[in-house]
Amino acid sequence: MTIRSVQSVLQGYATSDGAGVKLVRFFDPRQATQLDPFLLLDEFRSANASDYVAGFPPHPHRGFETVTYMIVGRMKHKDNHGNEGDLGPGGVQWMSAARGIIHEERPQQDQGLMFGYQLWVNLPSAQKMSEPFYDDIEADRIPVCALANGGTVRVIAGEFGGMQGPVRPRPAEPTYLDVDLPANASVTIAVPRGHTALVHGVTGKICVGTKATVLLARQCAVLSRDGDVVFATGSETGRALLLSGKPFGEPIVHYGPFVMNTQAELQQAVEDYQSGRC
Repeated sequence: MTIRSVQSVLQGYATSDGAGVKLVRFFDPRQATQLDPFLLLDEFRSANASDYVAGFPPHPHRGFETVTYMIVGRMKHKDNHGNEGDLGPGGVQWMSAARGIIHEERPQQDQGLMFGYQLWVNLPSAQKMSEPFYDDIEADRIPVCALANGGTVRVIAGEFGGMQGPVRPRPAEPTYLDVDLPANASVTIAVPRGHTALVHGVTGKICVGTKATVLLARQCAVLSRDGDVVFATGSETGRALLLSGKPFGEPIVHYGPFVMNTQAELQQAVEDYQSGRC
């Protein structure tokens, strides 16, 4: 059995977005060539209301998909196509902006911990101008695989342990797993050959790969392209996200919330938004 190794570890950096929501960002579209099909990963984790309460007022997207995963707290979603939802703890929203959508996200609390992630996943050129959609996936729709060692794997997208995640088939063929292990435990997870694979530390410590690289919370490991992924813990518990997807190998140009393949397409996206055609 071939085991993937850790090629690099991305350290998050503090930033803000929306109406001043404080975030930790691990990568953005400038690194898209290396992390294809993934474009961006943000973590929001704060118990200070002033860090998150203003939320993300209406803003456009085109050319990719956003995935919001709530760990703690609630987030209300609304868009210019009449869709609306309220994402609670453990829930996921998978939104395909495709040819264009104007979207807003508003925290539904003004005290207590707000904790979650937003991932951007690229779309291939042939589907960037398709119809947008989104799916609010409540926590009870996400299957949980109980491991013999006492750990759990939540299957958001892809397959594990005979369980299929609720996310509909997507162009990137994504896997999105939430792996939670007790101390002195391990699990091996198959990932399609050639797919980009990332592991993001959520809490505790988790060892990853052939050299058992220790990954802490708020660290994101980029893995080699071939083999399975092995997670293990020592004397502490560990929780991590496993993200994998099929690279598209296409040119990428981006400007803020627009990710296209050519400068002409990017300019058209900006003009369409400014003219109200988003």
